[in-house]
Amino acid sequence: MQTTIKKSLLSLLFGGLGIGITEFVMMGLLEDIASDLSIDIPTAGHLIAAYALGVVIGAPLLVATASKYPPKRILIGLMVLFTVFNAFTAFAPGYTSLLISRVLAGLPHGAFFGVGSVVASRLAKPGKEAQAISIMFAGLTIANLIGVPLGTYIGHHFMWRYSFAIVVSVGIVTLLALKLWMPSMPVKHAGDLKTQLGFFRRSEAWLIVGMIAIGTGGLFSWYSYISPLMTKVAGFSESSMTYILMLAGLGMFVGNLAGGRLADLVSPAKASLILLVAMAAALVAQRYLSVYPIPSLVMTFVLGATAFALAAPIQMLMINTAKGSEMLAASVSQASFNIGNALGAFLGGLPIAMGHGYTSPEWVGAAMAAFGALFALAFILQQARKSPAPTVTERIQRTPRIAEAAEAEAPVF
Repeated sequence: MQTTIKKSLLSLLFGGLGIGITEFVMMGLLEDIASDLSIDIPTAGHLIAAYALGVVIGAPLLVATASKYPPKRILIGLMVLFTVFNAFTAFAPGYTSLLISRVLAGLPHGAFFGVGSVVASRLAKPGKEAQAISIMFAGLTIANLIGVPLGTYIGHHFMWRYSFAIVVSVGIVTLLALKLWMPSMPVKHAGDLKTQLGFFRRSEAWLIVGMIAIGTGGLFSWYSYISPLMTKVAGFSESSMTYILMLAGLGMFVGNLAGGRLADLVSPAKASLILLVAMAAALVAQRYLSVYPIPSLVMTFVLGATAFALAAPIQMLMINTAKGSEMLAASVSQASFNIGNALGAFLGGLPIAMGHGYTSPEWVGAAMAAFGALFALAFILQQARKSPAPTVTERIQRTPRIAEAAEAEAPVF
């Protein structure tokens, strides 16, 4: 049984790998695509925004539409769409068709992670749910560690379309893995769409969305401008950026697994608060250490680790809070993450445009992470107010040693 569970989670990891490559490789291929299609780089940059738009639209829409089907069938259907739309990207003849293909390719992204998160938590042993989810998100970190640098290299030295052919290949492998390794699960009837959307009438839902959309935006304030930060401030050559991005990817991989363990240890809400505070502190540290090559590399690893350590705790927090609407809520958290992507990149670029230098986005990112921490703190305080304080008897029963001592000292009649 243990082997089956491991293979099941591995199939979700493959899906995360393919999604991670197609989302992030575009950033490294903009110049190649712009040259091939005879457009400028800012116009090519719209392809990144188009993908994020697809995620925001597709995450809740596809989950709400498919919620009546078994999870395995939903995951396979989403991966079919993902593979077909990325094939469309690889063969798109012009800019307009490529732009449309990127919107379509983004549609299954959030839905896959949303459904996959719930499936991973159901496959996990009790108390190990967040760690199981982190295995799925490990695919994203492996994409940043290996897949994106490889795709960028192939795009630079051969043809950018081959990079998306790799994505299609990963999609096919994921389909086979899901078909062979993912066990069939019964449908959990969550009610009609109106009932599921009722979760978003609760303040807790919007506290989590705010935590994600604003707090994780701190990551993208830094990561969107990591190249000029490391080349123009830290003094590295442009040819070193591939290795620097791999170092950030290694941090993401390590941090993602550690974040799952932390969430299972202290609770997802507390883990999110701790990590958002740590991210804010790390961004401030990078602001001052980026002028020194070695410390800036250390902070690159630390920031990658801290940022992606949030993935599993936040996803688990949304699932735990949205009883009866887990898949829809988990997919919305992915849409919120992409809002944070766009928001962080936009706000982080403003001080650069004002002439404050390439270290200024770190201040923006630190502020966004700090605001995200405030949302997490507000969520924790709200939950504490709703939970009644345990009685003395309940506290004794929850603490085995105290219960044993009390029983030993109890008078015998």
